[in-house]
Amino acid sequence: MPASPSTARAINDRLALRLLQQEGPLTAGQLKQLTGLSRPTVADLVERLTVSGLIEVVGESGEQRRGPNAKLYGIVAGRAHLAALDVRTEGVAVVVSDLLGHVLAEASVPIGGDTGTGPAVEQAVTLVERVAKEAGADRLHTVGIGAPGLIDPASGELRDSSGLPEWHRRLMTALRERFPGARVSVENETNLAAVAEQRDGAARDRDTFVLLWLGMGVGAAVVLDGAVRRGASGGAGEIGFMPLPGTEGLPSATDCDGGFHSLTGAAAVADLAARYGVTASPAAHEPLAAAFVREAVARVGAAPAADGFLDALADRVALGAAAVISVLDPGCLVLAGEIGRAGGDSLAARVQHRLARMSPLHTEVRPTSLGGGAVLRGALLRARDRAQEELFAPPQS
Repeated sequence: MPASPSTARAINDRLALRLLQQEGPLTAGQLKQLTGLSRPTVADLVERLTVSGLIEVVGESGEQRRGPNAKLYGIVAGRAHLAALDVRTEGVAVVVSDLLGHVLAEASVPIGGDTGTGPAVEQAVTLVERVAKEAGADRLHTVGIGAPGLIDPASGELRDSSGLPEWHRRLMTALRERFPGARVSVENETNLAAVAEQRDGAARDRDTFVLLWLGMGVGAAVVLDGAVRRGASGGAGEIGFMPLPGTEGLPSATDCDGGFHSLTGAAAVADLAARYGVTASPAAHEPLAAAFVREAVARVGAAPAADGFLDALADRVALGAAAVISVLDPGCLVLAGEIGRAGGDSLAARVQHRLARMSPLHTEVRPTSLGGGAVLRGALLRARDRAQEELFAPPQS
């Protein structure tokens, strides 16, 4: 059954908007070439989208031809403003962007562990207000939050956890109250890091991979056929609880001690470094465990202790990674988080070498290429996607 004229127009409009998002400003002629639509159809959609305030003339093409240059059309970036938050146990970082994801302002604030729930929430919300004001945003259309912990798939809220500050869970409600009308959502930080790595980072050429987060805690994000898989309860990738040989005891439903976390979490890595005599001076805001790894990488080949420490760490990482690979066969593993980032190519190569011995399933191991901004970048990408899906949706008849 052929599409109705209104449906066909909506499909064409969304196609044109998607191309303008991906390719940047285009002329009507370029839109005709890329969409395969007729010249009158393209002229009609350009007029519709201009009248609706979704696109505007942003310049002229530089083509050498007779007559005036063709107009370049682009998405109205200021049609909506978006905010992204990276919420950690020790603070929060915020960016505000336009509809195209161009960052207009950003800032962060530390929040001490002894800060009460109310004051911590107020600090975070005030920071969002300040950054939005600096960005010139009168209102926020969409707010995306990245946070540690499990997301309830039914409610979309952070589940209660004894290991996380209470202000994390209160923050969503406070943002909705302070920014009425904004679409506020939260996603697990590791999942958002994977979104960023797939769009802009180490996994750009992969639609199936696993991101292994090595930081204060340990987690994983599973991306299969281009989609992040969250699991039935939102807990896919909670590999810190995975029982493994080499730990003392077994993890419990409320405590990951005895699981993979006991081998590769920040405290375990720091203890391992001390065992090999590796020392380091952390940079500002750098976890001590990451500083040990960074220093060891810098001294590879020059200090046997550094090589021994990295080899022992790779043994531990590979043990958990092999279990994940045997179930999912992702073909690619990205090492992220503060420790994965500090280990870089040196740790990734060691882990890949061990996996090749432990598993018949070929797996390429890559370090993150986005540094410490992966979670914030992923939150912004998700916020942009959601805003564009709504704003670019065809009007209801």
